[in-house]
Amino acid sequence: MVLLEGVGSIAGHALPPWLMAAVDHLTEEYAKRLLRGQEVHRHYHRVVILEDAQVTGPMFVQAMGEVGATHTVDLLLLVHGLEGHLVGFQGREHLGAETFRALRRLRRGDPGALELRTVYGVNCFGASLAPAWLELGAQAVAGAVGVNWFPEPSLRLFLGAWTAGARFSRAVEAAYLGVQRLARVLTLGRSQTVWPAWLRSSRPVILGRRDPRLHE
Repeated sequence: MVLLEGVGSIAGHALPPWLMAAVDHLTEEYAKRLLRGQEVHRHYHRVVILEDAQVTGPMFVQAMGEVGATHTVDLLLLVHGLEGHLVGFQGREHLGAETFRALRRLRRGDPGALELRTVYGVNCFGASLAPAWLELGAQAVAGAVGVNWFPEPSLRLFLGAWTAGARFSRAVEAAYLGVQRLARVLTLGRSQTVWPAWLRSSRPVILGRRDPRLHE
């Protein structure tokens, strides 16, 4: 399952409404093209994308219940994030404590109703949500420790390694290694003030009880 909401902001900066709409549209279309280009649909029995107005707490819980009842779920979070929250539709919806309480109730009512395998997100502060995903039964979770300055090429590199058969942790690590290499190229190997801070902030934390592969 994919949560997809670009919102239209860039690193928290306020943009004119027309520019926010353009950024929102372009980032979401890019993400969908990337999923097709990586042939993600070929590797899964079903790919569900919740986009824009669908990225709310109630709609996410409903979709997780419907899909999780019949499928093991890998969750891809292509949204913005805050400490302890995912940012949903137009930045007004926050998927936080209330959403996770609803998911826990769903799982308590029927443990088989939500089979969550992996959670990978490009959202900022993704690591802050790792305990909540693990409590919901996720086998492996990865998220940035702070602001994620490199949603790309992280997403492309992760999907490339994951669909090629790498274990989850290796795919996450390969994506971050690629980001570090890109930073060195962009700075011509020189130490810059901003890049180390951005890299530290974007570093993924990987937690879980298993380290699955896509086709296991």
